Amino acid sequence: MMKNIWIVTLVALTGMLISCNGVRREPGRAYMPDMSYSRAYETYASTQNLKDEGINYTALPVNGTFAKNDLLFHYPYKNDSAGYANSATVKDPLPAMDAVQYLEAARLYLVNCGICHGTKLDGNGPLWNGGSGPFPSAPRNLMDPLMVKLADGTMFHSITYGKNAMGSYASQLNVSQRWMVIQYIRDKQANSGAATDTTAKGKMPMADTTKKK
Repeated sequence: MMKNIWIVTLVALTGMLISCNGVRREPGRAYMPDMSYSRAYETYASTQNLKDEGINYTALPVNGTFAKNDLLFHYPYKNDSAGYANSATVKDPLPAMDAVQYLEAARLYLVNCGICHGTKLDGNGPLWNGGSGPFPSAPRNLMDPLMVKLADGTMFHSITYGKNAMGSYASQLNVSQRWMVIQYIRDKQANSGAATDTTAKGKMPMADTTKKK
């Protein structure tokens, strides 16, 4: 009995010494190598080789899902004529902005919209510049009566999907940011002397909150 115990102990010690020598001759086994060692791809690189290997990769989210930051409001209409017409029924879901939010909305407008529509919302941004800029046609004057009367939902639809020469800004502005920009535009329209439906809802004016400085 003691002899067997000594043999087992000796074998165990030998195995421990061999396994702890710090030199690995072969790599370990990976249960799910695709999860441990993901394929590295450069931004905008082609994924054709994945398709050639029979790997299902579409780079698109699952149908019916939307970004976490868009949980506040999910826009239901598609980019078609029916969706554009129905957009007029959509109301601004955000409460009135405070001073900090207003400044952020102003920043978002200047970064994403001002280059075309101008800092004064008159359609005379740097890309147009009175016709001397590189843009081939004049951007929409957001102070125009037509734009003042445009429904908030229709403006949101246009920002989301694009309209005429303007492309979609859905990837640059999340849902809440798009509504913030719309509130900023409505505030500027209201303070220029034009009446809007948003003013009647009590959400504006906001410009006075920035004059405390």
